[in-house]
Amino acid sequence: MSMTHTHADTHAADAHAADAARCTTDSGTGLLVVRPDAEIMSKQSLPYFLGVSAASTGAKGISMNLVVIPPAGRAEPHSHRGYETAIYMMKGELDVRHGPGLVHSTIVKAGDFIFLPADLPHQPVNLSDQEPALAIVARNDPNEQESVELFR
Repeated sequence: MSMTHTHADTHAADAHAADAARCTTDSGTGLLVVRPDAEIMSKQSLPYFLGVSAASTGAKGISMNLVVIPPAGRAEPHSHRGYETAIYMMKGELDVRHGPGLVHSTIVKAGDFIFLPADLPHQPVNLSDQEPALAIVARNDPNEQESVELFR
């Protein structure tokens, strides 16, 4: 498998991401509320709704987004270079293929918390052909899409 990643893709995604969410605050204390206006297509070929990131809030050490995996959908096989990922499954059931060559398989469902160490190749696959799967994804990378490395 080879990896593809360009900074042009990253900067275009960051600019699009900033346009897809409104960030508001009322108190001047630094507390920010992000309300996504539109879904964005990720490098992994999954729709997501921008939450907290460097682009939306100026975050320096974290990102958190809502990811939607359409019925019978799957992400492109990928890893997150140098960054850990925590996921909370809100709805649905996935087969998460992972490890070198994606030879391991773990079934996760609504209510599960998942931890992915940095650089772990993985590919979530929605097991339903009727319903989307929804997950909150947090990463210790404020530039959420910048560390994504696709395997082709």
